[in-house]
Amino acid sequence: MGRRLYVGNLPYSATDEDLTELFSRAGAVANVHVMRDQATGRARGFAFVEMTTDEGASAAVEQLHEFQMNGRALVVNEARPKPAGGGFGGGGGMGRGGGRDGGGRREPRW
Repeated sequence: MGRRLYVGNLPYSATDEDLTELFSRAGAVANVHVMRDQATGRARGFAFVEMTTDEGASAAVEQLHEFQMNGRALVVNEARPKPAGGGFGGGGGMGRGGGRDGGGRREPRW
C-alpha cells in the first residue's frame, strides 16, 4: 500500500490540523492537504493525507474508514495517481452559440 491516502466525505469545517491530529492516532503523518475551492477558499469535502510509513497508512485505512467526524462517515483509501493527460477538461465548443446563426447544427463552410 502506498503512503498517500484519499480522505473523502469530510465536513466542510475540517482543517489540516484536525486531520493531522486524527490520523496521528494511526501513525506518523508526513503531510495533510485539505482541498479548497480556489475562488471561495471553502473546503471541497476531501483531502490527501501522506503517512510516513506503509504500516501507518494501512492502519489509518483500517481504523478511520467510516470514522464519524462531525456526523459524517469518512471515506479513507489509498490515493490513486492522477490520470495521464490531466484528467477531465475542455471539449469542443461546436453548437454552443456565438456564431452568426445562433449556434446549433451548422453546415460546414468550405
